[in-house]
This record gives sequence, C-alpha cells and structure tokens, in this order.
Amino acid sequence: MLQNFKFFFKLNTIDKGVLFMLLSALIGALNGAVAKFLSQSMDPIEIVFYRNLIGVLIVLYSFKKFSVSIDTSKLHLLILRGVFGALAMVLFFYTIATIPLGEAVVLNKTSPFFVTILAYYLMKETITLRIFFALIIGFIGIVFIMKPFGVEISIEHIFGVLGGFFAACAYATIKKIKDIYDARVIMLSFMGIGVLIPLALFLFTPYVHFKIHTDIFIWALIVFMAIISTASQWFLTRAYSISQASIIGVVSYSNIPFAIGFGVILGDSLPDLYTFLGIVFIVIGGILVSKKSLK
Repeated sequence: MLQNFKFFFKLNTIDKGVLFMLLSALIGALNGAVAKFLSQSMDPIEIVFYRNLIGVLIVLYSFKKFSVSIDTSKLHLLILRGVFGALAMVLFFYTIATIPLGEAVVLNKTSPFFVTILAYYLMKETITLRIFFALIIGFIGIVFIMKPFGVEISIEHIFGVLGGFFAACAYATIKKIKDIYDARVIMLSFMGIGVLIPLALFLFTPYVHFKIHTDIFIWALIVFMAIISTASQWFLTRAYSISQASIIGVVSYSNIPFAIGFGVILGDSLPDLYTFLGIVFIVIGGILVSKKSLK
C-alpha cells in the first residue's frame, strides 16, 4: 500500500513538472511570436533593450521587498554570466526577426550540445559513445537547417547557432554561481548587461537604430513580453525543481511545434524537407544528451 502511494505521488509530481514545462514552452514560444511581431516596427536590438530595461526595474523592485547581499568573491563569473546571457538574447531576438520563428527556436535549442562540449573541456566531464553520437546527430541537424549546399551560407543561421553557444556558456557559468548568488541577482546581471549592450550598439555603431514610439499598443506589447518572459522562467524553474531534469529536458522541445505554429500565424511558411529533417535530428540529439542525467 505504501509503495503504491509513493508511486502515485511520484507520478503526480512528474505530471506537474511536465505541465509546468509545457506551459513554459508555450509561453516562451508566445514570447518569441510577440518579439517577431514587434520587429516589424522596431529594431530587434531595440526590443532587447526595452525588454531588459523593464526586467531590471521588476527585479530592483523585488529587492525592496526581499533584500539580498552580494558576494564579491565570484563577481567576475556573475559578470560573465551576464555577458553570455545578454549576447545569447541579442542573437536570439535578431534571428527571430530575420528567419522563421520555428527555425530560430530550433537553432537556440542547440545549447545542450554546447553545454556538453563545454562540460567536457572545462569541468572534465566524460562524454560517452551515446553522447558523442548525439552531438553528431545534432550537428547534422544544424547542417540541414542552415542548408549550406550552395555557395553562400546564411549569416542569420550562423547567428542563431552562436546564440545557442552563448546560451550554453551562460548555463555553464550558472552552475558555478547558483549556490553563491540569489536567482534575482543572476537575472539582474544578464538583464543589466542586456540593457548596456544594445545601448552601446546604438551609440557607437551605425547598425542599430532606436526610434521614438508613440503607439500605446507597441508599449503594451513590450510590457506584455516582459511579463510573460518572467512567467515562462518561473514555470521553467518550477518544472526543474519538482521533476527529473532528463524528463523536463525532453518536454522542453515542445516549444518547437509551438513556435512553428505561432510563426505560421505570423506569416512564416511551413518548414521545407531539409528544415524538417534538421528539426528532427536536433530534437533526437537533444533528447539523447538530456538522458545522460538519468545515470
């Protein structure tokens, strides 16, 4: 009887974790759709600036309610996490604006492969034969999506893969500081730098242009995007806290069909054969990589 109760409790816990991850994936895809819609009126780097600026204000307000102390012993890692996270966000929002939403999300989901490679070189973690084949499968998927079969390779797809790499760098850095800094401090690091990088690009390069927006609808969408981004992160955190990381890692790939659906609604075409094969390969590779945490 006690064993049946434990099994039911475990199953119920996993179901809640899966539900939270599905909600996070759906809201995350919606966040990407809002960013893509806004990119019709705003520079994607400008979207990053305002999204992070609102996030900074939200986090700073939370400090008034619950104060935290900041340990300066690992401040360099905290700054690195901020730089990596901000660069990942800038590149992700740029690819959202320039290629189909589903493809941008898939390329961003290459981060688990880079995390595995970084863990091997930086943390001396072993790579099994299965993980090695998973990395090869993921790489083949990237090739299919980028379609470098002609003379020219899309710079937008390269930026998408770079976004996945910087996201992996940010995740690897979090492992070093998650027990030292409050989650809000870690969020503030990348949101704060996520404000400074777009501002620097606007002030010192000719490639980024900010405009004065008077449309209330645009500002409402920016605020909405900041709120749902926070909600997506909360559901993601809850999912990983109550279920096995391997299970949640697999379920997290559900944001790909969500993103493709939102992209089609916004005018993207359905994935062609090469792109579809690339998605399949990356998902299979990602699932194989995520299962390493079962051992």
